[in-house]
Amino acid sequence: MSEGSVEEEGNGEENSGLPRWVFTLFLAGFVLVLVGVAVVSAASLLNGGSASGGVVIFIGPFPLVFGAGPGATWLVLIGIILTALSIILFVVMRRKMRMTGKIV
Repeated sequence: MSEGSVEEEGNGEENSGLPRWVFTLFLAGFVLVLVGVAVVSAASLLNGGSASGGVVIFIGPFPLVFGAGPGATWLVLIGIILTALSIILFVVMRRKMRMTGKIV
């Protein structure tokens, strides 16, 4: 075994260079989203109430917006606003990283 491999094993990082807690945080968020969807779906089915849903899907730069139910208009509107905010945040963060020299 070389000395470099011993040092790499003990630092708590994955092969991708990210700390292990980043993967754990991502996994926890994914599980929370799945649990939330299951709870909302079960509550809607058990109460017999009407359910509303909205989806925003991106194919390249073009959004496809779908909605169903009495509150779908608001859900789709909120989805579009959140999508626009995420794109703006992405552009701002990319510019900031270019200025610091972390992205070529």
